[in-house]
This record gives sequence, C-alpha cells and structure tokens, in this order.
Amino acid sequence: MSEWEPTIAAYAAGLLTMGFLTVGLFFVRFWRRTGDLLFACFGIAFSLMALNQAIPVLLSIPREEQAGIYLLRLAAYAVIIAAILMKNIGDDKGSR
Repeated sequence: MSEWEPTIAAYAAGLLTMGFLTVGLFFVRFWRRTGDLLFACFGIAFSLMALNQAIPVLLSIPREEQAGIYLLRLAAYAVIIAAILMKNIGDDKGSR
C-alpha cells in the first residue's frame, strides 16, 4: 500500500498535530516559569510544525510539497536554529 487512505492520513495528521501542540504547550509553560527565550522559541516552532500537519488536511491539499505549506516547517527549523544560536552566542540575553 503505497498511498495512504485519506481517512488514515487525516487521522495520522491529527495525531501529529496534537503531539506537536502538546509539546509546544510544555515549552510555553517552561518559558513562563523560567523566562528563558529559548523555551518560547521552541514553543513557537512546535506550533508552526502543528500547523504544517493540520493545514494540508483542513484545506484538502493532497501533497504538501506542492503548496507553500512546506515553508512552515522551514520556518519552524529556522526559529529553532536562531534560538539555539542566540542562547549560545549571546551573553545570556535570551533570558530575563
């Protein structure tokens, strides 16, 4: 079975969306507790990855690489890289 059935694909995308949002909420909680910008950036990145999973199903886009939705994943990875660089290069300007 090379192609997934639409129902199974939608179910899997929903599971991934829920997982990404759950992880994002944990990072937001850690950010609120510590004030460290790294956690906020990770929360934003995981929210973008959740959108990347949900939008193709909600808009009935058969292949995400055919639409600009793939750019959400790129933006999420860019946020993660920028957050790590800010944390390591800066003199701890990322936290309060």
